[in-house]
Amino acid sequence: MATRKEEKRFEKEMRAEKRRRLKDMKAAGIKPSLTPEQIRYNRNKAIVGAVWPIFRFFIIFGLGFVILYPLLFMISTAFRPNDQMFDPSIVWLPKNLTLENIQRTWDDMKYDKTVLNTVKLNLISSVLSVGSCALTGYGFARFKFKGKNILFAIVTLMIIVPPQITTIPLFIQYAYFKGAGLVKLFTGKEYISLINSGITMYAPAIFANGIKAGLFIYIFRQFFRGLPKELEDAAYLDGCGPLKTFIKVMIPNAASSFLTVFLFSIVWYWNDYYISSSFFTQNDTVALALKNLDATIMSTHYKNQSVSARQLIVWLESGCILATFPILIMYVFLQKYFVEGVERSGLTG
Repeated sequence: MATRKEEKRFEKEMRAEKRRRLKDMKAAGIKPSLTPEQIRYNRNKAIVGAVWPIFRFFIIFGLGFVILYPLLFMISTAFRPNDQMFDPSIVWLPKNLTLENIQRTWDDMKYDKTVLNTVKLNLISSVLSVGSCALTGYGFARFKFKGKNILFAIVTLMIIVPPQITTIPLFIQYAYFKGAGLVKLFTGKEYISLINSGITMYAPAIFANGIKAGLFIYIFRQFFRGLPKELEDAAYLDGCGPLKTFIKVMIPNAASSFLTVFLFSIVWYWNDYYISSSFFTQNDTVALALKNLDATIMSTHYKNQSVSARQLIVWLESGCILATFPILIMYVFLQKYFVEGVERSGLTG
C-alpha cells in the first residue's frame, strides 16, 4: 500500500504533467476544450474575484468607522471649549482648541497621584496573577492527578461566572478579616478591616483568582500543552525537579505567552472599576476617578446645581483621554511582542 508521502509525490507529478501538456498545447496553438462545468466554474470564480474586493472594502470600512467613531468624538470634544458644545455649526472640528479641559480634569482626578497608585496596584497584581496562573496552567497541562477534570471545570466557571456573585462574600471577608484567629493572637482585636488596602487585590492574584484569572490559566494550559514533552524529559534526566524544570525550561520557552497575559492583565486591572469600587471607598485608581468624575465636577465647580450633560461632556471626554493615554503608550512600544504572543499562545486559529 502506498504511503501518504508517495501519494503526495504522485499527485505532484500528475500536476506537473498536466502543466506540461497545457504548455505544449499552447505552443502548438491548440486551445484546450473545457467542459460546461469548468466554464461555469471559471465564470463564477471571475465574478467572485471582481466583487469580493469591493465587499471586503465596505466591511472593513464599516468596522473601522464603528471602532474609530468613539475615539474621534472623544478627541474632537476633549479639546473643544465648553461654549462650543451648544454651537450647531460645529460637528467635528471646533473653531479653536483649548487645553483648559485637560488641565481641569487633571486636577479633579488628582491624576498624578492616582496614576502612580494605579500603576503600583496594576504591576504588583499583574505580576502575581501571571506567576500563579502560569504555574496553575502548567500543572493542568503536564500532570495527572485525581479530580483534574473537575478542577479544570471550576476554572472554566471562573471565566463564565460574573464577578458580582463573588464580590459580596469577598467584601465581608475583607471587612471582617480574622485570619483564622491570627489577628486576635497578634493584635488582640477580633478582626481588622482590609478595605482600602492593596491586599484586596494582591491576595486573589497570589492564589490565581484575580481578574480574568480563569482565562489566563486556560491560555497557559493551551500553550504548555503545545510544547514538546522532550524538553521536560531532558530536564528530568539532568536532575531537575518539576518546579526547577518549570522555572529553567518552560518559562523561557513561554516568554511570548507570559508577555501576552501580562499585557491583558495590565489592561483589565487598569480598566476595572467594579471590583475596585467594592474594595476602595476613595478614588484611588484611574478607573474609579473616571467613574466618579461627573460627581466630582458637579460638587467642585457647580456646587451640585442642575447642569446639562452637554456642559459636562467636555470634561468627561478629557478624563477618557487621560485614562486611556498610558495604555496606548504602552501598546505602541509593545505592539510587536503583543501580536507575536497572541499568535503563539493559541488565541488565534
